[in-house]
Amino acid sequence: MDLPQRKRIRLVNYDYSQNNAYFITICTHNREMLFGSVGDDSISSRVIKEIFLRTIHQFSCVNSPKFVIMPNHFHAIIVIERADMESAPTLSDIIQSFKRYSTIEYIKLVKNGVLPSFENRIWQRSFHDHIIRNENEYQLIWNYIDTNPLTWQDDCFYINKAIH
Repeated sequence: MDLPQRKRIRLVNYDYSQNNAYFITICTHNREMLFGSVGDDSISSRVIKEIFLRTIHQFSCVNSPKFVIMPNHFHAIIVIERADMESAPTLSDIIQSFKRYSTIEYIKLVKNGVLPSFENRIWQRSFHDHIIRNENEYQLIWNYIDTNPLTWQDDCFYINKAIH
């Protein structure tokens, strides 16, 4: 039986560990509203923020000047700036690490009765990325991340249902 092939979502032959800025979006599994309401300081959003910052800081050549945690997704600009011969993680390595550690912490809080349970897993299987090619794109994406909470009800990820 032939199984359907997954669509390739990364740019073919592109080195995702090279110096550049990348815009990423990660959605929760089934777009479940796990991270509180927009703009609140919920335990779940604090955990996601802490794990993201810890993940970014574990790589000496990686930083994230802008990110936002929404109720069911996460946006960030991730910048890789490695020295000439320094090895660097790929964008996928960074996201995989973030997803793994945030899932472990989230599960601990569910088991301790601090956070509600979730269906199957926290994060969707992959993530969306965009290679930021110039300063204009960088500024547009920065502004999008900055204003995303203000336009939440118009967002393509918005789901009008009660927050857990």
